[in-house]
Amino acid sequence: MTLLMYQVLKTVSEQGSFRKAADILGLTPSAVSHAISSLEGELGFSVLNRSKAGVTLTNSGEHLLPYVNAVLNSDESLQQAISEFNGLKRGKVRVGSFSSVCTNWMPDIIKSFRKKYPDISIEVFQGTYDDVAYWIKNGVVDLGFLSLSSAGDLPIEPLYRDPLLCVVPKGMKVETENGGISIEEMRSHQFVTQRESTDADIQNFLKENSLEIQSHYHVVDDLSTIAMVAHGFGICIMPEMVMNDIPYEVDSYPVLPEANRIIGIAALHPDFLAPAVRTMYRHVLAWYRQEEF
Repeated sequence: MTLLMYQVLKTVSEQGSFRKAADILGLTPSAVSHAISSLEGELGFSVLNRSKAGVTLTNSGEHLLPYVNAVLNSDESLQQAISEFNGLKRGKVRVGSFSSVCTNWMPDIIKSFRKKYPDISIEVFQGTYDDVAYWIKNGVVDLGFLSLSSAGDLPIEPLYRDPLLCVVPKGMKVETENGGISIEEMRSHQFVTQRESTDADIQNFLKENSLEIQSHYHVVDDLSTIAMVAHGFGICIMPEMVMNDIPYEVDSYPVLPEANRIIGIAALHPDFLAPAVRTMYRHVLAWYRQEEF
């Protein structure tokens, strides 16, 4: 089995099409098909389901893909190390990010990093906490931004303390204490909520304070949540970072007791990063790590 076979399998699985994979890899569709057939012949089992609707991984292919990613990542690390020995900073870094980091941090990270290291390319994958954790563990990304509460067993370096706020419709009358809203005040209101994979830190806050919320509105993303609140369908809890550049008119107050989510950068093996990945990792630490961490 060759690296080309592995690269073909990875690309076909991502694109769901032999033709699209061929275009990306600079090969003919027949060459892609031949590479997959040769791979399956050497493995002794099928890795792809072929149908008129497209191409998908078989169960065996799904289980094999993380190992394929590991091989390709190791080759990328080797090439980066060779470039580093030759005094060059080259390579590719794949970064996983959830929504608010993607909108608030990633543009500045990419711009500042490219200015210093123009020959290192950056690929960004946006998803939920669960998506980013899965991508890190399965070699889809090299690094990922997560909150501490969503990192699980992944090594994570804390960067930033992001306060939680209670967001209410504009002009809504609420009882405040020292500028914040108490748990007892929140108990009397309808909530707009998101699924746990999207707002694990908020779910933890609710559980820790025994706040059994009432909600008829379960949405996926931050903007939809704020839109529902702005139109009077309830209140919500959001990290402060999310509230930057929100286009809807709402009021927000610190939650009492004070609570935060801790944002960090995670990698599967932070002590054994490829040169380009290590450079990005250190760049992020230098730009965003708060002194108290």
